[in-house]
Amino acid sequence: MKIIEDAKKRGATTLSENESKKLLAEYGIPVTQEEVVTTEDEAVAVASKIGYPVVLKGSGEELSHKTELNLIALDLRKEEEVREAFRKLTSNPAAAVKQVLVQQMIKGDRELVVGLTRDAQFGPCVMFGIGGIFTEILKDTSFRVAPLTRWDAMDMMNDIRGKKILDAFRGKPAVDREVLADILMAVGQIGMEHDGVKEIDINPLKLVKGKPVAVDALVVLGEDS
Repeated sequence: MKIIEDAKKRGATTLSENESKKLLAEYGIPVTQEEVVTTEDEAVAVASKIGYPVVLKGSGEELSHKTELNLIALDLRKEEEVREAFRKLTSNPAAAVKQVLVQQMIKGDRELVVGLTRDAQFGPCVMFGIGGIFTEILKDTSFRVAPLTRWDAMDMMNDIRGKKILDAFRGKPAVDREVLADILMAVGQIGMEHDGVKEIDINPLKLVKGKPVAVDALVVLGEDS
């Protein structure tokens, strides 16, 4: 795949967030609307096209820890806020930011995580669980060896302790389990088709009116893409 080939040619060991989501989208995984820009005026134009509110993030494969580096500006609601955020991101003393990602602001209040790891014995394995800031705290995840059947994907959802997060509550609809199953199977398919994809981390996968959307993603490359 061209995205992976281009990254390897320039010596990258990870895809940028935007590239990671483009790879996911190729496999039918729903992702946020977003574009990479290099100027303040471009940021404003893209924000206007996507529609406010938006998020601005420092972009690049070397910027995988954006929160720690203070490279995210959330809930920007007008042009002046976008301009100010762009200037702050591109003058950040902790990192050289040459590109900025302008992204649709997703406000789903339930967060899941989906991932891919490569096991020395079993090969590509798909992970699913509670996402957001609770991923490392709760460690509430389930794993299956790829490729996944739809039954496997559905079974993973019932395997986590916090599976009630997928049900309807407080006026929020239940998750669309068919779409979520499609995502889990697609991640497994990527692992089967691309030996050079070492890891995938989709976190958070937010629920918007019950529909899962990948809000942040990271693809780590190995030796054999």
